Amino acid sequence: MARPPLLMIAAGGTGGHMFPAQALAEAMLARGWRVTLSTDARGAQYAGGFPDAVRVEEVSAATFARGGLGAKLAVPFRLMGGVLAATARMIWDRPAVVVGFGGYPSIPALGAAWILRVPRMIHEQNGVLGRVNAIFARRVDRLACGTSPTQMPEGIASEFTGNPVRAAVLERAGAGYIPPGDYPMDLLVIGGSQGARILSDVVPAAIAALPDEIKRNLTVWHQAREEDIPRVVAAYDDGGVAAEIAPFFSDIPRRLSECQLAISRAGASSVADISVIGRPSILVPFAAATANHQAANARMLSSVDAAVVFPESQFTPEALRESLASILTNPEAAQAMAQAALSAGRADATERLAAMVASLSRKEAP
Repeated sequence: MARPPLLMIAAGGTGGHMFPAQALAEAMLARGWRVTLSTDARGAQYAGGFPDAVRVEEVSAATFARGGLGAKLAVPFRLMGGVLAATARMIWDRPAVVVGFGGYPSIPALGAAWILRVPRMIHEQNGVLGRVNAIFARRVDRLACGTSPTQMPEGIASEFTGNPVRAAVLERAGAGYIPPGDYPMDLLVIGGSQGARILSDVVPAAIAALPDEIKRNLTVWHQAREEDIPRVVAAYDDGGVAAEIAPFFSDIPRRLSECQLAISRAGASSVADISVIGRPSILVPFAAATANHQAANARMLSSVDAAVVFPESQFTPEALRESLASILTNPEAAQAMAQAALSAGRADATERLAAMVASLSRKEAP
């Protein structure tokens, strides 16, 4: 009896690479495939959510972004060692397809797949190709994008699949939207782990400056850094605003589905969640993001008038107060923004990716 086909997933570095990889792994297991995750020791720390049926293979990988001169000089040798080890493993158990999700730990498996001419593809989560995905863009058979539009090198074709989202988000996909009005309203503020301080600096002051007829109806759910919480609490209290502040909300999908408006960074996962559920948003891209990719991510929603986007340099309490007042007093416009966000989303992103893998497995690599 023939063994089921093998999918090798190559990913690592951050949860942003690993979470969509996990979603694809679950989908392919459900289709009867075997799945292996190729990553390094750091990436393996994010693999705890993968199904037990996924075999995790640690490979040697490194980045030029960390360590001193000696570590940087060793990077090519560590990567080459990883490629050779991955090649040997593929000769022993040849994958039907290799899919890379970005990060330096994906280099060994993608490099080995290129050497052996194993069918291969990559998925880019952000609106700008990451460094590793840019290297392999011309060396793979298919390229899937989680954000639309995604900046591509000239002559590179891609397919917009969307970014896979968590099951808890899918359960609320397209949830009915209650536009703003003269009744209790919820506003969600989420900043992620990087650079959220600017939201704690600006948002409470902007909300405190809103007219009383808006403030009296508002409850704010604000995710803030632990060290910022005391001053954020004080700012909302002084402004007479009902607020719940915490460093982490475990039920973001529920809160997102129940809010009238979200204020957020523009990470790929956040933009995907907002679009799949379908909510108006004010986005503040992280200015220090590599290649300014969060600004590119935000365009997926701003280009269809689903979001207001503030560069950090223009994100002030006065400017934000004006946008908040405009959205929260115009239910028709807020409803239109919610519908536009939903139109930009891809709730079936995981299945689209799985279909690409299945299709590629039936074709010969060039």
